[in-house]
Amino acid sequence: MKYTIDKHERYVVIEPLREVIDGIAANYLKGEFMLRNTAGQRNIVLDLNQVNEINEEGLRMGLLAHRLCNSIGGIFILINLNPEVAKTLKMLHLDQHFIILKSLSTAEDMIFGNELQRDLIGG
Repeated sequence: MKYTIDKHERYVVIEPLREVIDGIAANYLKGEFMLRNTAGQRNIVLDLNQVNEINEEGLRMGLLAHRLCNSIGGIFILINLNPEVAKTLKMLHLDQHFIILKSLSTAEDMIFGNELQRDLIGG
């Protein structure tokens, strides 16, 4: 599966280069999330710009990424959702579970705010 990874100091952006997140794509992404987590990367942005559909395995993959980031004090953010993907998440009430933002710049602001808060409280 093809995807891009854009590493930054405090976060990483992963963008799947495909229209459907199915079981195969979800497995690749799960491996990438676990690798990032064990390396200490606590903030992950998943850019769904090219994704038009996500199935059950893809949703589980997102929940795993959310748990991994949360377990080490980070955040998992979804950006650039297609209307169909947003509709699926809303229908399953996962829009209330995930952090869903419109752009990378908004995600960066949230990540830096979270990191600043962690630094201030000694996290």
